[in-house]
Amino acid sequence: MKEMEAIQFVQQQMLTAPNFPEFKTGDTVVVTYKIVEGDKTREQDYRGDVIQIKGHGLTKTFTVRKISHGVGVERIFSYTNPNVASVQVVKRGRVRRARLYYLRGLVGKKARIKELKKVN
Repeated sequence: MKEMEAIQFVQQQMLTAPNFPEFKTGDTVVVTYKIVEGDKTREQDYRGDVIQIKGHGLTKTFTVRKISHGVGVERIFSYTNPNVASVQVVKRGRVRRARLYYLRGLVGKKARIKELKKVN
């Protein structure tokens, strides 16, 4: 019983609420993350569409897909990863699904996500 309390204590200490803006599947985001090369650190941007958000608590992750030189590249980011410096929402997407795996099979204009228009 003491072990379970210790695990929960460690998880609560590690769980820091990220100050990311609210985003959902279909949004276009720019994720800035830190890269360590030897003794140097630098920040790099990764811009793409969020194709899924899964998990909760310490295990919550989101997957971002972009097209780089005609090849689809997907990267999974953790909400609690300290190397993720910031997330900016560039565009809100209008989608009707929670997982956009169908984008993997589409090319060109068909792979676009429609933009969500706000009505004032």
